[in-house]
Amino acid sequence: MKTAKLYEHWLVRVALDARLDRAETADLPAGTHAAEAWELVGRVCGVSEDELARKVAAAFRLKLADLSEAEPRALKLVPERLARRFQIFPLRESDRHIVVATCDPTDVEVEQAVGFASGRRLVFEVAPPGALKRAISSAYSPEQALDNLLTSVGAEAGDSVRVVEEMGPEEIGTDELEQAPVVRLTNVILRDAIRERASDIHIEPGYDGAAVRFRVDGVLRRYMRMPMHAVNRVVSRIKILGQLDIADRFRPQDGRVRIQVDGRNYDLRISTVPTQEAEKAVIRVLDPKGARRLDDVGLPAPELARIRTLLSFREGIMVVTGPTGSGKTTTLYGALTELATGEVNVMTVEDPVEYQLPGITQIQVEPKRGLTFASALRAILRQDPDVIFVGEIRDLETAEVAAQASMTGHVVLATLHTNDAVGVVSRLADLGLDHATIAASLRGCLGQRLVRRVCPHCAEPVSGPLTEQETRLARRYGVKPAVRAAGCKRCDMTGYRGRIPLAEVVTVTREFAELIARGGTAAELERAAIAGGMRPLHRVAADPIAAGLTTLQEADRVLGEVGEAEEAEASPVSFEPHILVVDDDAEIRLLARTLLERDGLRVSEAADGAAALDLMSAGEDYSLVVLDLNMPGLDGRQVLARLRGSLTTAGLPVVVLTGLGDAETEVELMEQGADDYLRKPIEPARFLARVKAALRRAAV
Repeated sequence: MKTAKLYEHWLVRVALDARLDRAETADLPAGTHAAEAWELVGRVCGVSEDELARKVAAAFRLKLADLSEAEPRALKLVPERLARRFQIFPLRESDRHIVVATCDPTDVEVEQAVGFASGRRLVFEVAPPGALKRAISSAYSPEQALDNLLTSVGAEAGDSVRVVEEMGPEEIGTDELEQAPVVRLTNVILRDAIRERASDIHIEPGYDGAAVRFRVDGVLRRYMRMPMHAVNRVVSRIKILGQLDIADRFRPQDGRVRIQVDGRNYDLRISTVPTQEAEKAVIRVLDPKGARRLDDVGLPAPELARIRTLLSFREGIMVVTGPTGSGKTTTLYGALTELATGEVNVMTVEDPVEYQLPGITQIQVEPKRGLTFASALRAILRQDPDVIFVGEIRDLETAEVAAQASMTGHVVLATLHTNDAVGVVSRLADLGLDHATIAASLRGCLGQRLVRRVCPHCAEPVSGPLTEQETRLARRYGVKPAVRAAGCKRCDMTGYRGRIPLAEVVTVTREFAELIARGGTAAELERAAIAGGMRPLHRVAADPIAAGLTTLQEADRVLGEVGEAEEAEASPVSFEPHILVVDDDAEIRLLARTLLERDGLRVSEAADGAAALDLMSAGEDYSLVVLDLNMPGLDGRQVLARLRGSLTTAGLPVVVLTGLGDAETEVELMEQGADDYLRKPIEPARFLARVKAALRRAAV
């Protein structure tokens, strides 16, 4: 027999010790990859992978792995990334150990990596690389992982959303595509966003997965969390819908698509940007039939009358201003609907065209084709228009053409981004228009905001003394509140449902125009506007507060410190891990909180299952739940079933605490969707290791 050499591969030494034919001719360097070594040694020695596996198991005194008897609960403890990297397959697990099939029992690195990820000590069994590769591909299929996330949704999810052509009703998807798990998951997100009246969908990747949030009534609220492998596939699906380049993940892209949900068409505007972790996608949801008349918008009666006065002019510019999402386009579309009587020629230049309006010519800006706001406006002036709508005045060229049009017998409606109505003057001057031109062309300005309407099902009448905050705000707004927001299931525990507009309207009088022409300050313009009949937004807000339509707190959120509010809105989402500990034993909750907070994690507590579900329904974003099994009322099994039965919490990691030590309970918990379990009493080191391991697995 050939003498073993230190530089030989370990598999060659196994073959030599097993006296396999021609083993001495298998000269492999020690660093050869295990799968390559198995292929070469098997070919040289004329043995199958299964026979070679038996020799390897005997040499290392390990068991042969039976991959067909792998337990699904063990798969949860080893992320796909590790399984593919080390070519290992998890078979079984216990409270202290995890059994893993490998083709390389000498790999020390895999022991450290899997132990770190699972929180358990590693035990090897032997399997050939070909069988391992097939088992990993089958068990860790991304489609299967997404399918598991959708088990509670039902088969109808694939049929709830239809992709339609931009200008027609024909479906362009196929049945096969509509049933793919990634398509179903994307459809469910789109369907639920529309059913919850969301204006925007945010898919925001972070270091531990991604948050999916809906903007409802102007406020972002959490919908669900997804693991990263699901995020990448969902974003790719969304890019396919918007006809974007899925291979290009390193530059921003924009697209659009029309879909049908519950028999009704909706337009989606899709925007993707690259981030450090993955691509972020934001989807604006537009209802093509959402345009309404001014009477239906809900504007305050005094302001609505002033707006109609401005619309009665036959020339000049009316500018609507406000932050993104403040209802500017809805108001202007309402105005256009009233102006389009059939006796006038109404044309628009928009980016994008948000609503299709009958009897109106609408032009979509296409900068790549040379069709800008300014060039489209020039073309429109040759189309004999009476009324022109400019989606946004963004630059001096557009402002100059709009001013020229307004002074040659056209009514021009436009939007502009400023903080208030009076700010339109300074903004147009900043763009480069001279004050004389502004004074001659401007007829009026409308500043608009949207405040949330209190939920009619849970609003609480104000009785007794006001709180300290209410007292301070009542002095600021000069009104006593009629109701307080409470929160119920119909409003997703927010206390608000729907929105109402607030508006301040400046009518350019002769005195106001003279002030513009001589370059009056913002304070002077404000005083002149009020003298001319403008009610500032703070004063307008007093009416719905007194009528019980909204609250002091909501008005102050929208109208208070605007700079701070915008900064808070633009700040990135914090993905600091937040753990919810659910146990009826106060001592166990205290111990768990102490251990987790000492390790730098945020912790919240719930004394029973019902309290835990209430906390999660309130919109807080938890990274993991530590759940006691035996509790009064809703026990751990029932809470786990509720969490896994909702798409919002289907992917939320759950570590169950149990005083039962039988194997049947452990199997039951893992099969019901638990990500791990721990036996009581809590052992600090093991408890922390298991919780952190579950967080790491969720991040993969």
